[in-house]
Amino acid sequence: MDVSVDMIKSLREKTGAGMMDCKKALTESGGDMEKATVWLREKGMASAAKKASRVAAEGLVEAYIHAGGRIGSMVEINIETDFAAKSDEFRQFCKDVAMQVAAMKPQWVAKEDVPAATLEAERAIYRAEALNEGKPEKIVDRIADGKLAKFYQDNCLLEQAFIRDDSVTIGALLKEKIARIGENISIRRFARFEMGEGLQKKEEDFAAEVMKQIK
Repeated sequence: MDVSVDMIKSLREKTGAGMMDCKKALTESGGDMEKATVWLREKGMASAAKKASRVAAEGLVEAYIHAGGRIGSMVEINIETDFAAKSDEFRQFCKDVAMQVAAMKPQWVAKEDVPAATLEAERAIYRAEALNEGKPEKIVDRIADGKLAKFYQDNCLLEQAFIRDDSVTIGALLKEKIARIGENISIRRFARFEMGEGLQKKEEDFAAEVMKQIK
């Protein structure tokens, strides 16, 4: 089918991909906008995989503060060149990741960062739950694997759905940025802070206080 300029423009605005890539994506997908979007994402991921071994030693430390200063986060995201680190697209990506950390409370950057002992403990819990529910032994491990996948989605930043667009994960978004900016990008580390977290707050016994006053 013929691909119109308006279709190319619409896909470009949606994805940020180049004009020729948008045209090819629409041609390959028969003019289907959703299929073309998926095609571009897959192309971007393949391109990102080629860049993953390159050293990213520049970058940015970005902070995000929310809820009147009660929740905050900091992230360190690396990229190959200082020039790219100053780009609006990279800076916006860093802001989005910092916001993601503040909102979704990940514990680790990637699945590979989860300690083996933690995974073993989680798997043991999931297996015990399945057995207690009367599930057959032969499917217990499969159930545990499914729950571990959900555990990763909840606790690993790269596996989480992006808060601005839950159709993509942070990991997929990272690969898109690598493909578009043309440099390797690495989310190195993050920290999240919540006011009063971990503190044992004093509970007031108002009845006892009143009795002290009238004695």
